[in-house]
Amino acid sequence: MIEFFIGVDGGGSGTRVRLARADGVEFAEGAAGPSGLMHGIAKAWAAVNDAAAQAFTTAGLSFPDKSRIAIGLGLAGVHNRQWAAEFVDANPGYARVALESDGHTTVLGAHAGQPGAIIALGTGSVGEIKLADGRHVEVGGWGFPAGDEASGAWMGLRAINHVQQVLDGRMAANAFATDVANACGGERNAIQTWLAQATQTNYAQLARIVLQHGDSNDTARAILLAAGREVELMGNALDASGKLPIALCGGLAAPLRPYLPVSMLKRIVNPQGDSAAGALRLIQQRLKD
Repeated sequence: MIEFFIGVDGGGSGTRVRLARADGVEFAEGAAGPSGLMHGIAKAWAAVNDAAAQAFTTAGLSFPDKSRIAIGLGLAGVHNRQWAAEFVDANPGYARVALESDGHTTVLGAHAGQPGAIIALGTGSVGEIKLADGRHVEVGGWGFPAGDEASGAWMGLRAINHVQQVLDGRMAANAFATDVANACGGERNAIQTWLAQATQTNYAQLARIVLQHGDSNDTARAILLAAGREVELMGNALDASGKLPIALCGGLAAPLRPYLPVSMLKRIVNPQGDSAAGALRLIQQRLKD
């Protein structure tokens, strides 16, 4: 008998879970490290279990037998069908598993299951719309470094490229480049070592420096304005008619708002819930179906 629901939002930077009882009442949250499938199936499940355990601990409960839990997950990397299948096959004992992309669950959370669109901006990025007929259509989400426009990793890649140009003398030294360089080791050899080992998450961590210098450095501002234009392109591709609401979600949603084109700002609404809430809605609906 299922007594608990878990909704999971898992990406390249971290994992958040929300717990609900069988009657749907939410009562606790937890967090852990990355659970995007690009980090490996075992690591993804470990992060999910760690976050769930933390949530139960916060609620003053021991982690129950997983056969009493149904879990819905919105994870980065689900578009790789082999990874997704391996993840589901590796289920450590949960009674039911419903797996979709983090974009899918973000739409469900942002518009409480109703038609609407989202553009999620965090370590990666993706746009998704739920149409009136129930279909989901996605834009972006191709993954870093080839895609994920306007994401933290996308901005970080452009920031470190600026550092390279400054160190080569192709551009003048500036405080923005100095701060990014220091975050990556400081001098050329250390930066090259950083580059050889850097993950999507490492690049995304540089986005905060871009934002810090957005008002004082032309290059940082240009990166942010370019990100804003990419958001608008995703919005237009999702809903060219402009009729459905678009919610900006993720850790970079609020910081990027000042850099969005005015035409895009007019279409933005506040999300009603997050990806973890959408993942709860996903598993609850799957059980009803």
